[in-house]
Amino acid sequence: MARYIWEVPPLDEAAAARLARDAGLDPVLARLLVARGVTDAGQAGRFLHPSLDHLHDPFLMAGMAAATDRVLAAVAARERIAVHGDYDVDGITATVLVRRALEMLGGDVVHFVPERVRDGYGLNASAIERLHGEGVSVVVSVDCGIRGDEAARRARALGLDLVITDHHEPGERLPDAVAVVNPKRRDCAYPDKHLAGAGVALKLVQALCRRTGHDAWMPAFVKIAALGTLADAVPLLGENRVIAKLGLDALSRGPHKIGLRALIESAGLAGKAIDAYHVSFVLAPRMNAAGRMSTPDIAMRLLLATDDDMAHEARELAARLDAENARRQQEERAVFVEARRAVEKDPDVGSRHVLVVAGEGWHRGVIGIVASRLVDAFGKPAVVLAVEGDAVHGSCRSIPAFDMLAGLQACEAHLEQFGGHRAAAGLTMRREAIRAFRQAIAAWAEERLSPDDLRPRLRIDARIGFRQITPGLAQTLSALGPFGIGNPKPVFATAGVRLADGPRRLKERHLSMSLRHDGVPLRAVFWRAAERAAEIAALADGLDVAYSVQQNTFNGATSVEVSLADVRPAGGGVP
Repeated sequence: MARYIWEVPPLDEAAAARLARDAGLDPVLARLLVARGVTDAGQAGRFLHPSLDHLHDPFLMAGMAAATDRVLAAVAARERIAVHGDYDVDGITATVLVRRALEMLGGDVVHFVPERVRDGYGLNASAIERLHGEGVSVVVSVDCGIRGDEAARRARALGLDLVITDHHEPGERLPDAVAVVNPKRRDCAYPDKHLAGAGVALKLVQALCRRTGHDAWMPAFVKIAALGTLADAVPLLGENRVIAKLGLDALSRGPHKIGLRALIESAGLAGKAIDAYHVSFVLAPRMNAAGRMSTPDIAMRLLLATDDDMAHEARELAARLDAENARRQQEERAVFVEARRAVEKDPDVGSRHVLVVAGEGWHRGVIGIVASRLVDAFGKPAVVLAVEGDAVHGSCRSIPAFDMLAGLQACEAHLEQFGGHRAAAGLTMRREAIRAFRQAIAAWAEERLSPDDLRPRLRIDARIGFRQITPGLAQTLSALGPFGIGNPKPVFATAGVRLADGPRRLKERHLSMSLRHDGVPLRAVFWRAAERAAEIAALADGLDVAYSVQQNTFNGATSVEVSLADVRPAGGGVP
């Protein structure tokens, strides 16, 4: 049984042929570009070869001129400026970007990143009061603040100027701040609406650099912004692609300041070509672990370490991140086991269109990851609630067919606070509201989701045979990276494949096998699919396979292999 519904979206074959001819591209690459909305040679050049020149004018963003004016006036007058960030990778890198830029401009700058358990999420009045008490006269929020109405009112009352930069969905009215910079503002005509928090912070830095004649600083800032962009759930198209592509090139090439260098070395990536996978699954989890398990200040101090004299401290901080990440993994495993058991054993949880699980003593720092794992395991939106006495903190993750933020808005009578966007959100509530909230959001979802919506889709980019899978094709496909939301790794399908050898278990959780089609053998790996070994063996004489193409280097030799996304019995056509 296939895990997914396989879909081949319609493609404009004439446009693909025209693009291949006009841009001199491999026909497979042209087809993939057209499927991603790239239809002419100019667009193809920008997609395949992005440059800093492709970043939009930052002053096209509503509020940017006012924000830049106030910040530069504060720098000139030596007013104390605080950068208020968030405790995830996006918020940490955004904080680092703005703080470092202001320091380089000669500003008197401090930063404040809330701790998840002690301070809660987002910009709040107590943080404004604290910063005011420390002599701050201007606060610049990054990756937060768009719903910080109470904080804005308190800032206004104290005579403190608030500049908000954020990328989350605004409410009906904007906070009463000196400037609100967010491409999702309803009155903002900025052409790229889906920047990460670090991306919006980078636009502020770009505006500051442009006003002060320091455009040459931008490449170093893009490198940091790429970490936040790749770690956040934003489409890797438009400016996000420019940031990610150029940033990854710089992360791979170096040189780096001592803090970033220590992070890369501790992750075992020194001297390697760093790609989106390395950021999302190697570097970002280490940085996130600080905010999840203890204090984000560990990651902040590491990225702000610029002097080689700080090498010993940087290595110690990187080691602490490794330790916190190991502790995070242990907590995550324990909570996921309990959450999955609740879904499978409690019909009031598992039968609903939105999974809402709650646990006493679950670590607040891992519930977002657990929610993501529940979505992957069951194909349904998931809300994971950490119960601490009468207080409940929740993290939500969704599927493409379900708008999680709209669902929370429909259930706001049961919530104390909530925020986020379509795919991911956070909330707080009282313990006694859990049952009513579970019923309310499930009822709302059941009016909007069909059974087919709850079965994940697998987009097939093209049907090909194994004879077309060559080192040249693998190299051609690499030009499309970095891959992620909005630009997924291409998936191909081949019908009537035979199992030549295996499958064999690989590190307990995975499968390795040899496949054969049209006389051509290929090694295949099926990640996290050990439980499907018997099913695949039973279909040895006829499989349809969906997969991505990858290169594998071992002992200095590079070969082409496939990474399976799904399998099903042959005979039904593809798809």
